[in-house]
Amino acid sequence: MGRFFIFILCMLLNTETWAAVYGPLVIERSSIRFVSKQMGVSVEGGFRRFTGQLNFDPVHPEAARARIDVELASVDAGSTEANDEVVGKDWFFVRQFPTARFDIRHVKALGNGQFEMQGALTIKNVTQDMVTKASFHQEAGLGIFAGGFTLKRLAFGIGEGAWGDPSTVADEVKVNFVLAAKPSIAKSNP
Repeated sequence: MGRFFIFILCMLLNTETWAAVYGPLVIERSSIRFVSKQMGVSVEGGFRRFTGQLNFDPVHPEAARARIDVELASVDAGSTEANDEVVGKDWFFVRQFPTARFDIRHVKALGNGQFEMQGALTIKNVTQDMVTKASFHQEAGLGIFAGGFTLKRLAFGIGEGAWGDPSTVADEVKVNFVLAAKPSIAKSNP
């Protein structure tokens, strides 16, 4: 009994803290949404299917990496007609380009649970460097990342032909995301 007590006391006095490395996405707790403007009116939508893998240690964010793949045919643009239109050739052309990908290559801590993430967004075989900010907190045993960025759709060839006129459909699209991830490894950090 005495040795067990000493062991517990040593564990409590140990100055190391335990942290989690967050990895597998929990899709049912995650979302990718967007807001665009059509003739000056806000139009909201999102994607129902995406996959991804994170490798994020809040203690060492500079080593973080992530890859999110979005199934473009899973778009919800507000109606069946809109969904049918945006998967076609003038928009996402999902028959030829079924997925979009966001690769996060560098993460910088900004303090107070805020991070800047740099990476590359690929849509329709066009890749653009992107910078986004996201907050991170723990909730119900998950790591929750929430953030957003603005993309210029015409740079990716989204909305061609008559839809290429930014006075009809704005060039800027605001993308918001919530990514929930499970802890994958518990590790000791000094």
